[in-house]
Amino acid sequence: MYVLSGLTTIGALYKEINLYKSYWKKLGRLESTMKTTSALQTVLKVLMILISAGWVCLWFLKPTEVWTKAWRKAEDGARTTVLGYQGLDFLVYTFPVIAVVVTGFISMHLHTKEQRSRQMRMSITNLSNPVIVHSSLGTISSSELLAAVLFIIFLGWTVYAHISTDFKKKMPEKGLHVWQYKFMRFGTRFGLLAEACLALLLLPVVRGVAIFRLIGMQFEASVRYHVFLGTAMIFFAALHGSSILFIWGVKHQLQDKVWKWQKTGRVYLAGEIALVTGLVIWVTSLPQIRRKKFEIFYYTHHLYAVFLVFFLFHTGDRHFYMVFSGVLLFAVDKLLRIIQSRPETCLLSARIFPCNAVELTLSKHPRLKYTPTSVIFLRVPSISKFQWHPFSITSSSTVDDDKISVIVKTEGWWTNSLYKIILAAEDSGAYPVKGLPVSVEGPYGPASMDFISLLQEIHSAQNSKQSRLPTSVQLIYAIKKTQDINLLNPMAHLFLNQSMNQLHLKVKLFVTQEERSFTTVKELLKAMPKVQTVNFDTKCFNSTISGVENLPCLAAVAGLSSIIFLVALVFLNHIFLHPGKKTSDKKNPSWVTDLLLICSFTIAAICSTLTIAIIRWRKMSNGNPPSVYYKQSKGPELSSLEASSTLEEHEIHYGARPDFEGRNLIFCECVTDIFSKFPMQTGGSDIGVFVCGPESMKESVASLCRRNSECFTVSAKRRKPCFNFHSLNFSV
Repeated sequence: MYVLSGLTTIGALYKEINLYKSYWKKLGRLESTMKTTSALQTVLKVLMILISAGWVCLWFLKPTEVWTKAWRKAEDGARTTVLGYQGLDFLVYTFPVIAVVVTGFISMHLHTKEQRSRQMRMSITNLSNPVIVHSSLGTISSSELLAAVLFIIFLGWTVYAHISTDFKKKMPEKGLHVWQYKFMRFGTRFGLLAEACLALLLLPVVRGVAIFRLIGMQFEASVRYHVFLGTAMIFFAALHGSSILFIWGVKHQLQDKVWKWQKTGRVYLAGEIALVTGLVIWVTSLPQIRRKKFEIFYYTHHLYAVFLVFFLFHTGDRHFYMVFSGVLLFAVDKLLRIIQSRPETCLLSARIFPCNAVELTLSKHPRLKYTPTSVIFLRVPSISKFQWHPFSITSSSTVDDDKISVIVKTEGWWTNSLYKIILAAEDSGAYPVKGLPVSVEGPYGPASMDFISLLQEIHSAQNSKQSRLPTSVQLIYAIKKTQDINLLNPMAHLFLNQSMNQLHLKVKLFVTQEERSFTTVKELLKAMPKVQTVNFDTKCFNSTISGVENLPCLAAVAGLSSIIFLVALVFLNHIFLHPGKKTSDKKNPSWVTDLLLICSFTIAAICSTLTIAIIRWRKMSNGNPPSVYYKQSKGPELSSLEASSTLEEHEIHYGARPDFEGRNLIFCECVTDIFSKFPMQTGGSDIGVFVCGPESMKESVASLCRRNSECFTVSAKRRKPCFNFHSLNFSV
């Protein structure tokens, strides 16, 4: 018996050895694959950097006389080729940006989750901390300051290079005085500065096919660059147009030239229409109008199509290729968003908070994963068929596999209308309530960080041994009324389930518009009214949220659209313009060439739409059956937490706002706690500071982080920790 037992043990050991051999072989193959992937990533990153550097150098070389002469020769040589000069302009001026997006997205796809998080930590630590804090400019990080300085240098260099060349030439015989000629040349060159701003204008607001994702930034964080570039573009365009109109007025030629549509060259009337359209868009985008009359801002912003078409007619195709990369990426992204949001879904449930806010819950596919830094766009057709509004996601895909939640606060006409619809559904007494159809775009991330979803993600990762997430968090939450505390309901379980081995969360509440009512958080929660829940009928579901396309798909669509455009452009030019003949340009009006460009763009858009639709159809039919993925579950409410002993750690203050500069005596203790005691409790490790709220509060916190932080000091010589500042763009 002992012999058999021994043989059995030996046999089991032999099998185990074979299993280990197989494991090590697989591990060896995995390591080999990882090395290959890492090498490919390096190649793609180097290629992306080289293409980006070449495109930037191209912009700096373009104003020089050397480049102008060389480029004219290159265009003359390309006329007799298959591509023609139009194809050459597209490949040199437009395609590099598309190539960067394609290369960058493939490189991002090859990254593992750990590599992406490690890269994100490095980029945030080094680049997000504020360098300048100003009331009108906001907080500016080191990377933003460097980019702004380089762009200003480029603008100055462009004007200098062109003006110096213009003044060296002999004055033209146009009956202009010297000062009039110089003034007009300055005005003309300001138009090139507007063109440079337009080349970058649309890139910050591209959501899915976003070039800013390559540096870990999403559209809602980069949208302020769109505002800056748009303002600069309108400023330079206004200088350009007004200076030309002034000289025409001085020479008594205003009536003759204002309404002129030239056969070749710059079309004056098209430029005037583009300028007026741009001014209308800019004026209605001002905060005074955008916040009070959002519908006016939203609808007039769609005049960008009119602006771009007449900009093309005014400048000609050669100049338009300089800005066409942003237009093409924006169009592809717009098509992706339209197709993704086409199937409507319905609300699963809604929770009505006493503070005039609702939490909306929708169904999502279990395989849809998103970061705790994501947002979705919602459209409710019963309220408006065209308006989309962004909301921070308050749920975590790690915790909730089959649902996604957002909190909507009533701050305007659209949100008030939605709140009234939910209230009417609750008052109807029906169970379940008739479904409310909604359309969804997204989720989009990473982006600005939402407090609630971020805390839930940290809490869910505490049991992971490889987790490097923080174990201690302090949340300073300022509200107007005590009833607003209900907005923290989605994170109620974090209050209740705290232990030494999990997330330690300490909350400090500031009720700004009420006098002292409750001395402790426990007393406040006891007096809170119960949150009402509305359950909707799920029979109206057509689909669940399945998210945007993956990175390889986005890269393929962007590359395919550019190739289709080039092929269509070459084909149409050979049919209608006969580019092999050098006299063809003189026979054909410039607007004919512009129309062919628009037709090529339309063909590329149609083909891209069909491709995207097929990809989406296959994704929905193969991986997303029509059933609703949702398990009804109800977490703890804040009102059920009065028995928890952990509530004693939380604080509540009345009648004062958080004073991050230490001027308010009520908040001095809190400032000391954050910037003095908390660093010592963490052992000197770095501290992340996430701020969401009014710009004045963000600036105060940014200034305090800058003064109390040592981020660029070697760790061995540090006396203070590094406060990593992050400005959040959407509330809660």
